[in-house]
Amino acid sequence: MINFSGFHYLFFRSALLLALLVNPLRAANLALGNGEQMTFRVGWGIFIGAGEIKIGAELETDHEQPQLRVTTTTATRGFLKNFFPFEARSEAVFDPRDGLLLRSVETSKSKRKETRQTLEFDYANRTALYDNAIESEKSKELQVPDGNPMDLITSLVQTRAWDLQPGQKQDTLVIFDDDFYELTIYAEGYETLRTPLGEFNTLVLVPRMEKTAPKGMFKRGSTVKVWISHDERRLPVRFEVEFKFGAGVATLVDYTPPLALPVEPKLPTVALEVAPHATNPCP
Repeated sequence: MINFSGFHYLFFRSALLLALLVNPLRAANLALGNGEQMTFRVGWGIFIGAGEIKIGAELETDHEQPQLRVTTTTATRGFLKNFFPFEARSEAVFDPRDGLLLRSVETSKSKRKETRQTLEFDYANRTALYDNAIESEKSKELQVPDGNPMDLITSLVQTRAWDLQPGQKQDTLVIFDDDFYELTIYAEGYETLRTPLGEFNTLVLVPRMEKTAPKGMFKRGSTVKVWISHDERRLPVRFEVEFKFGAGVATLVDYTPPLALPVEPKLPTVALEVAPHATNPCP
């Protein structure tokens, strides 16, 4: 029998890693805007309501400099919650001026496992302080590779702002626990997708680990797909993480648009690469 609490832990961590790949927050370089909220229904096999993921962003101005706090929560739901209770929460704080991740706090709890860890970034020295409150012997200082690190879910949401076309690709840096993943996001093509929020024309994105030796979920053979609506909102209407023991699917079921921004968004100019033998079909 599948350990669903373990599955939700893996899916949540993978989803976090994905979210940063697909949607830069709209303040400066970020894809989530102040007040924007997304709710995803998580399914596995016949259990279409196995869990729920919520992502929300809030601009905080009671600091010396404004900060954008992105909160992601996930939990088992319905029938499975009684047998495989699982809850997790991640808070990531960004500088809305340049989109840099300043710090993050992640906690999770199931019947068998509990996690509590924080990351504090020092970009001047390209280091990060990793603190593991449960397994203190794992706490250490990390060297940060070139790029702007994010977790997987935020990264996947971040792709909303990239405006990739089929056949194009873009690199991204993802933080997963105390390790960094240099991923390349490929735009594979367009696909029509029907969800509880309606029918969407979507762009299918697939992250791959090819610049360095595969590790973690990628070494274990897991694959990821994200469907971004091909319209002005560019909503991440679905993402899927496939494991050897099954696939977890998160579908967008509720959405709240962002509040008006105090500053005009300014996205960086990014050079895009075209994969060999790729075509650019019209949606």
